[in-house]
Amino acid sequence: MFKKATFMLAGTLMLTAAIVVVSKPALLDMQAEAASEDPGQAESSLVRSHSPILGPKEAPVTIVEFFDPACEACRAFYPLTKSILETYPEQVQLIVRYTPFHGEVSDMAIRVLEVARNQDVFEPVLEALLSRQDQWASHGRFDESAILEIASQAGLDRAAAEEQLNSAEVQAVIDQDMADVKTNQIRQTPTFFVNGELLEPFGMQELIDVVKSEVEEISKEEEAQ
Repeated sequence: MFKKATFMLAGTLMLTAAIVVVSKPALLDMQAEAASEDPGQAESSLVRSHSPILGPKEAPVTIVEFFDPACEACRAFYPLTKSILETYPEQVQLIVRYTPFHGEVSDMAIRVLEVARNQDVFEPVLEALLSRQDQWASHGRFDESAILEIASQAGLDRAAAEEQLNSAEVQAVIDQDMADVKTNQIRQTPTFFVNGELLEPFGMQELIDVVKSEVEEISKEEEAQ
């Protein structure tokens, strides 16, 4: 739907996005159902086994983000999601789903991120690409060499990466994520999926509030046990 990301900060931040947070019980149910069908497959169309995870894998609150590295709104939201993870270091995890809505530039950046995941340097490469997004994806400009250079400075093995970018394994991940984008009717980035329901109204404070509510609810349940 979007070939370009747009966002305005004028008193109220208006961003094209949708949000959902998945609690641990719901996530475990999805995991069990998927595992019964295919042990090598991830939980559902929201979460796949290849999906990058920031934060503890056993965290009881999961934020699923359909994410485009070339999207300015995604870049704007990253400090917030990072802050949430730092606020709840044991209770919250962030799962990233690749959503190449901005064409060739998004596809290339996603391939680099997927290779970085396989090299165990996903997070530093992600942060580097977002912090220097204007150097490789500004106003529709596409600089493939800049993406690789920035990623390599963040820890990516560039020589190995260049051999892996167009591999069948990386393509399969992109194809699966794009299929899940269609299944979940994702039309804008970032889109976040909390407890299987859309966060309405959308906003940064609303995301903070719903995650806090989820964490507090789980804490109460644990204390009652």
